Amino acid sequence: MEKEKVSAPVSGYTAVTFLIVLVALAVFLLANFNASLLGIIGGPVCILLASLLAPGFLVLNPNESSVLILFGDYKGTLKQNGFFWMNPFFIKKKFSLRARNFNSELLKVNDKLGNPINIGIVLVWKVEDTFKAAFQVDDYVRFVEIQSESAVRKLAGHYAYDNFDEDQSEITLRSGGEEVNHVLEKELSERLHIAGINVIEARIAHLAYSSEIAQAMLKRQQATAVVAARTKIVEGAVSMVEMALEKLEEKKLVSLDSERKAVMVSNLLVVLCSDKDASPVVNAGTLY
Repeated sequence: MEKEKVSAPVSGYTAVTFLIVLVALAVFLLANFNASLLGIIGGPVCILLASLLAPGFLVLNPNESSVLILFGDYKGTLKQNGFFWMNPFFIKKKFSLRARNFNSELLKVNDKLGNPINIGIVLVWKVEDTFKAAFQVDDYVRFVEIQSESAVRKLAGHYAYDNFDEDQSEITLRSGGEEVNHVLEKELSERLHIAGINVIEARIAHLAYSSEIAQAMLKRQQATAVVAARTKIVEGAVSMVEMALEKLEEKKLVSLDSERKAVMVSNLLVVLCSDKDASPVVNAGTLY
């Protein structure tokens, strides 16, 4: 299989100078030897030669390249920017070597658990091998788009959107972060290598549950958050009640039997764990 070959160009300014000389020579021959054989043949020959050489000029801007093809044969790639002259029979196909952004459309796919999700990615890429981009695929830009979609679908099938249990340590699309993006970059690099594409960066730009289950999943997330918050509140309340009982016994402020301790614990837990402000009731009577 052929590989990219860098071609050595001829300066366009040298070729322009040669063309000017040819045109000047043709004018001179036609003006001074119009009636002679030299003027009749030499002048038109110089003009014909100049018109054949003129299409060979090529201008390349920074981060541009041109693939050179002669009668179906790959002759090389010109990557040096500037003004050049090439064989006028070359077919010149320009390629941009600049970095490009591809912002994919939102794809509706199923995650590892079968939940429908909407996912989109941002891909930063550029052409690295012009031979592969020109001859290994039909349309390298379209190839990038299709393979990106395929890679996203494969990625979503390997990970769940989120863990249903906080104790689970499995990597998910939502919590995976850089690790999931690294897997995406690796997958895209392998797929786009055939087209000579260098993947600079790839990351998930949009991630959400699909509309038909979004509301249900939102309620589940809210319930999980409420349960987690309540767990922390209860843990703190139990610690405070325990500390209160220890301090009362330590300072011997009041002597409580088991029944009154239970009542005190119940009242403190109600006050500390309630989601509303407590309304105390003052008892002016005796403890008994």
